[in-house]
Amino acid sequence: MDNQVQSFAVANLRRRPVVVETGGFVAGFNPDTDSPYLNYATPLPGIEPTGRDVAALIGAFRERGLLPRLEFAPQAAPRVAPALRAAGFDTEAVHEYLLCTPRTLTIPPSADSPLVETPTTDEEYSELDAALAEAFGNVFAPSPQGAERLRRTQQTGGAVRFVRTPQEGCLGGASCSPPAEDTAELAGVGTRPGYRGRGIASAVTAALAGAMFAQGAGSVWLEYSGDGSRRVYERVGFRPQGTRLYLSLPAEQHP
Repeated sequence: MDNQVQSFAVANLRRRPVVVETGGFVAGFNPDTDSPYLNYATPLPGIEPTGRDVAALIGAFRERGLLPRLEFAPQAAPRVAPALRAAGFDTEAVHEYLLCTPRTLTIPPSADSPLVETPTTDEEYSELDAALAEAFGNVFAPSPQGAERLRRTQQTGGAVRFVRTPQEGCLGGASCSPPAEDTAELAGVGTRPGYRGRGIASAVTAALAGAMFAQGAGSVWLEYSGDGSRRVYERVGFRPQGTRLYLSLPAEQHP
């Protein structure tokens, strides 16, 4: 599965507005933001990069004033992490990823689950963007660009879902990328702090996975941030599958 997830990561980055391929690496850039979480690179499965390959990749980030950063499944390209660390890259995080298939998906009983909807209006996409910003501690600010990225995901073959408040706002939601390599990545599952523990995350996660399976995807995968969220995902059919590695070049290493 590591090779499939890594091949997906490559295909997904190639969808970015700006793509640079060099030395077996694919870098995807979003010109409307300098966020390192939306501007990063990943290796082709199985590559054995040289120091020159890594230097060229660093240069692609430096010329844009961005932090050199990668996300990948290390078992799919075992020679990559040592080459990056030799160039000064440090580990940001190692995340386990979970996988769901049509066979393991468990839909929460409708009587116990909130109504999950697909946003259609500008206001709904903006409300969801704001709810997700709050859910993740305002690490990123809500913005027209964030709302547009959600809309673009829905319109290009992915899926976006949310749960509405009684006052027509948004309690929480998430999105799933368009499928590639017979799998899709579900990301950004978030619920406003005051509404957690009400089944919103599990309902949205199950709905998104189901939407991808209806499109023919063979699996959906995601990363989790703690034991609490892991239990939420396991309840709807996600199971441990592998790890993903995050590496970046420390600030003092790139002017």
